[in-house]
Amino acid sequence: MKTAVDSSVLLDVFGADPKHGERSRAALRKAYDEGALVACEVIWAEVRAHFPNDNSFDEAMGLIGVRFDSISSHAARVAGRLWRESRRRGSRRDRVVADFLVGAHAWHQADTLLSRDRGFYREYFAELSLVDPSV
Repeated sequence: MKTAVDSSVLLDVFGADPKHGERSRAALRKAYDEGALVACEVIWAEVRAHFPNDNSFDEAMGLIGVRFDSISSHAARVAGRLWRESRRRGSRRDRVVADFLVGAHAWHQADTLLSRDRGFYREYFAELSLVDPSV
């Protein structure tokens, strides 16, 4: 099974979050044992921003077994379409196209998404298999 990992879960683990860290770590371990862990460009950039240099970031991602998985052109088109539809419906303005890219990547290129942001993904990607380590 291929699991796309959201930045919320990775940052819980790397930052040793006192509230979510242990559950996120356990969920990552379980997903790793069941198959592959992947992260798209958006997640790669968001998580990299929390490290002092490329080497420490690469080492951390390697240690937990997350590999880079580029967003396909199909998933990118789906993300753009969904983002545009959300704007037309007058949805909250705090969601940016990057959020939709993460969801579309997981929906079309992985078997499940590991994320604590279940409300957003349930609303816009209802068919996406989602694992929330905080519940």
